[in-house]
Amino acid sequence: MSMLTVEECELLTDSKYRSYITQVEKALRSFEYTSEWADLISALGKLNKVLLNHLKYPVIPKKVTIGKRLAQCLHPALPSGVHLKALETYDIIFKCIGTQRLAHDLFIYSAGMFPLLGHAAMSVKPVLLTVYEKHFIALGRHIKPGLNGLLLGLLPGLEEGSEYFDRTNLLLEDFSDAVGPPFFYTGIWECMLSCPSVRLCGATFLLNHLNKKLSMEDQLHMIGLDIDLMVSSLCSGLQDSSVLVQRSMLDFLLIAFPMHTGQLTKADLGRVVEATLNVVLRRDMSLNRRLYAWLLGTSTSTSSVPNTGGSGKGRELHRADSSSTTCEMDLSYFQASLYWLNNSVGNI
Repeated sequence: MSMLTVEECELLTDSKYRSYITQVEKALRSFEYTSEWADLISALGKLNKVLLNHLKYPVIPKKVTIGKRLAQCLHPALPSGVHLKALETYDIIFKCIGTQRLAHDLFIYSAGMFPLLGHAAMSVKPVLLTVYEKHFIALGRHIKPGLNGLLLGLLPGLEEGSEYFDRTNLLLEDFSDAVGPPFFYTGIWECMLSCPSVRLCGATFLLNHLNKKLSMEDQLHMIGLDIDLMVSSLCSGLQDSSVLVQRSMLDFLLIAFPMHTGQLTKADLGRVVEATLNVVLRRDMSLNRRLYAWLLGTSTSTSSVPNTGGSGKGRELHRADSSSTTCEMDLSYFQASLYWLNNSVGNI
């Protein structure tokens, strides 16, 4: 009795709620006698029927056991029919308990749902995304404790050419608004650091939301709340076994942290340069081109000066000054790159 909440203890005085508990226990016992996937669909149907008949009770009895059974029904080896039936059960439960109780019991129901998208069938993905849109966005900042798990579950939906790319991207943007961009991007970097399988999708999201017309100082939220975490994640991506991940991280590095800007500290920049040197071992032209563009800088084209009727000498002087300024910028960029390159080679 000590494990029950006050509300549950009060409901136990209701004979109809006690009958509800008995029916749930009976429905759960049917899972113990399943031998094939069709039996699981039948057992889920019995559970759904019991839940639908008692929607007036916001407290679900045996919720931990129900959460375990639903997670088992979302196993990757099971067919899409079982997954769809389990998602139907989730939807019924979330409608019944409401947003506040879902936030409290998030750990119970998220264990099965969050890993599903990566291996779900095409018929299951839209239903799963609908559940997220209907019930999880409404959690707002209460999703924070489970944000990393949610991101690990949603990022696989950002595969290039995926039918649900735009819908998944919009869903991630909604969660970013709900928890705040700095906290959200901290979660992105944590996921990319700890889980190599989502690095490409995470890098895709970062590149799609990085404003190339603004400096990183104007969009600091993309760094997150921990710059050391961001640098570690960036280095792990640069050293990833996938060429596509390395290419994406070099693209991000080239746009967000040009060598000459000094936006990273000397220690952090040294770590990044050391990580980028491993790219050369790939002997991949696309990687080398991006690496050299970052180390040596891209050529800056000067705009032509309009003829305002002045003397030719004045126009020549202006072009000479412009060329001199460009050379000084390129030399500064090259010297900074050479400094970090020499230091990194010396540390290897």
